[in-house]
Amino acid sequence: MNLGEIAEEFARNVAAHTDAIWSGDRTGGRKYTKRYITAFKKLRAHGDAGRDALATLLIHPRLDVRVKAATYLLSDRPEQAKPVLEEAAKGEGMIPFMATQTLKYWEEGTWSLDVE
Repeated sequence: MNLGEIAEEFARNVAAHTDAIWSGDRTGGRKYTKRYITAFKKLRAHGDAGRDALATLLIHPRLDVRVKAATYLLSDRPEQAKPVLEEAAKGEGMIPFMATQTLKYWEEGTWSLDVE
């Protein structure tokens, strides 16, 4: 599997997670969370090339995918990730709320991505 395919796996599972949560399927939501975290770890293992692949999702058609990719890139690439989160935070609903919270913790200096 190449890095673009792994990034697409990340996107697919973020979208499936969101859809499962909206439909009330928490079990499915957890399953998809594990899958997108696994995809992220695979990308992270490739260093800058993996981050480049993840960064392609910052313009994904789905807001949830853009926000999740930006969230996972924030520590390494704030100059790319922060504008995506700021734009998303202008909206209403759960995904914009998540973007707002991520930015809040970033500004407070308490942001930490715990995926170990």
